[in-house]
Amino acid sequence: MATILSLMHGTHLWVVALIMMVVAEVYAVGLMLMSRYRYGADRLKLNNEVAGFKFAVVGVFYAVMLAFVVIAVWENYSETENAVREEAKAAVDLYHVAEAIPNQGDDIQAGVMRYVKDVQTHAWDSMAVGERNEVVARDLRALNSAVLKLQPEDDKELVLFQHALTLVTLIADSRNERLDSASGSVPGVLWFVLIVGGLITLGYPAFFAASNAGAQVLMTVALAALVALSLLLALAFDFPFTGNPHISKEPFAEVLLQME
Repeated sequence: MATILSLMHGTHLWVVALIMMVVAEVYAVGLMLMSRYRYGADRLKLNNEVAGFKFAVVGVFYAVMLAFVVIAVWENYSETENAVREEAKAAVDLYHVAEAIPNQGDDIQAGVMRYVKDVQTHAWDSMAVGERNEVVARDLRALNSAVLKLQPEDDKELVLFQHALTLVTLIADSRNERLDSASGSVPGVLWFVLIVGGLITLGYPAFFAASNAGAQVLMTVALAALVALSLLLALAFDFPFTGNPHISKEPFAEVLLQME
């Protein structure tokens, strides 16, 4: 996973897409042409009926599996995006709650401001390579300590204290959710199955031959491009803070303007 993250972080998405498409098309078309040259089109045509039927089964199976992964990573991407918004909203809400606590809220406000600024400055660069940022973690611990040091003096401050505890917990939970998503949600074994399944699917055109070799080459190129782009889609959304598109840190910029 570290290699994939480094590749996605240091390379434009269109370059990654081009590489994946070229590799897939060279493999599929090369294997198909090699098979035609080795066995001859007339001999391969004898396999058309059986190979075509089995190819349809393999294609449907792989399409269902790939669609499942794409939907899963898209849902995780959306949930992580919501977690980022919830974290930012909880931060600004905690800032305003601290305003209502006389003499005791200044440390909390300063802690929230520092936390939001450091998330903007440091967190996204660390998450892009699947790492946690210790500066932000230290800010969160300091913020949590500032909230726990509150000493409510009446019922109003007790309610504000309880609300502040809820908000700082929401900040920590939302942060953990985005950190968990930064290094990908698809297990390595599933990526292995997807890649091997793609190789099998793209290798099937080598088992049969069309009368028009040019048409078969074009169909194989289209199939390889479709498989490569689908894998690219899964790859792009599995790492929501790496490359482009990625989840924006704009919510933190917005709440920082509100606090300032």
